[in-house]
Amino acid sequence: MADHQEKTRGRPGRKPAENAVASSVQVLDRSLKLLELVAQADGAALTDLADQSGMAPSTVHRLLTSLAQHGMVTHDGETGAWTIGVKAFEIGTAYLRFRKLGTISRPFLKQLMEGCGETANIAIEDDGDVVFISQVESHAPMRAFFRPGRRGPIHASGIGKAILSTWPDARIEALLAGRTLQHFTDKTRDSVPTLLEDIARIRTRGWSIDDEEHTLGMRCVAAPIFDEYGEAVAGISVSGPAVRLPDSKVDAFGPVVRAAAEGLTKAMGGRAKRA
Repeated sequence: MADHQEKTRGRPGRKPAENAVASSVQVLDRSLKLLELVAQADGAALTDLADQSGMAPSTVHRLLTSLAQHGMVTHDGETGAWTIGVKAFEIGTAYLRFRKLGTISRPFLKQLMEGCGETANIAIEDDGDVVFISQVESHAPMRAFFRPGRRGPIHASGIGKAILSTWPDARIEALLAGRTLQHFTDKTRDSVPTLLEDIARIRTRGWSIDDEEHTLGMRCVAAPIFDEYGEAVAGISVSGPAVRLPDSKVDAFGPVVRAAAEGLTKAMGGRAKRA
């Protein structure tokens, strides 16, 4: 009787099928984590990936080998580095096609770069960050460069602040609640009140300025891009060394960048949110 009570008292054991599903989910979760780590590097060594992921090197190697078989990562036999594969790139560009932004924005970026002489960028908002998805670089030897896929803090980004300027203050405060606004330079808007003061000026002006708030010596002018629902889904900007972007040029570039944003919004079938 006691044996029977002991058997029925605890949690019922998992069925073999349930165990298999749980194991498959764990493998998928670990594989996606490795894929993310590989994407963040320009070439990652197996030992570094093991350290960063907290997995055993043998496990990392097995998962990377499987990912490589599907074209998601590639391995350089000479250097031992793992990099993103063609298949992962194809999946990423499929997302851009879905959003229509990747291809439609190219002529606008090129025109903006040629008109202003500085690097033109496109970035989207994602989970409180900005993610750069495309750019056309300036021909100048000293210029801004943002690798596609790079994430940046929304509070210290021209595009980030341009997007935030389309949100009500309450939504901005909700997004940043509990977050530490990282201090990059003496010009960083690293508190919600100072950021909201800047946002108010952006709304009045019609475009945002990153005045060396993330990187000393770099300035940026940006404006938001809207979808068909009037929501700001991205931003377009020009950025370059502060020595080439004095206040007079920033003031001149503002309406040009805003016009590019409006043109791209229209080309995407979007509409600006009415005040």
